[in-house]
Amino acid sequence: MITRMDRGIGDILRTLEEMGVADNTVVIFTSDNGPTFNGGTDSEFFASTGGLRGLKTSLYEGGIRVPLIVRWPGRVEPGTVADHVSAFWDYLPTLAEIAGAPPPGETDGLSMVPVLTGDPEDQPTHERLYWEYHGGQALLSGQWKAVRVNPDEAVELYDLSADPSRRGVSRGSGGRVVRSRRPSGRRNSARRRRWQIRGVLELPSRAAP
Repeated sequence: MITRMDRGIGDILRTLEEMGVADNTVVIFTSDNGPTFNGGTDSEFFASTGGLRGLKTSLYEGGIRVPLIVRWPGRVEPGTVADHVSAFWDYLPTLAEIAGAPPPGETDGLSMVPVLTGDPEDQPTHERLYWEYHGGQALLSGQWKAVRVNPDEAVELYDLSADPSRRGVSRGSGGRVVRSRRPSGRRNSARRRRWQIRGVLELPSRAAP
């Protein structure tokens, strides 16, 4: 699969060169989820998650943290690396800004153009990011990540600065950091009846002392 993917990406880049549009085309490489567990793959053998917990469909880091590689000649400096935290809802405003079009009036996404073009100080950031999948929940706020596998399970709290793999539960300030309340944010699928999840998570924007 890796060989086929490498060949396919090479075909795309070569075609862009042949068409004379390579220098005016943004190429984005990413994935919609972490490594899979089906289809004859062996993610454990190949260490596909890089030591992170969880696979595809999981709300742990291994299931939702994915690569993002951008080729934009003249705008993205080759070889640069950024630690900006983003989500897929950031792609719409990002691509709209690249195309010179206004983003939709209502979106939770933030354009990533500043950090891509070498201006991280001008990059807006999310106060928090929230996910739901099949009744599970995850919320990221600064160094803190909370996960609840389903509504009947306990909340798992991780200090990412001390436990980037999210394999151990943080005990230090759990009672003061995680509390049960209504969903935060303008829109959330939990408001729909079939997704009524009791006690949606909220974390502070910075760690408790």
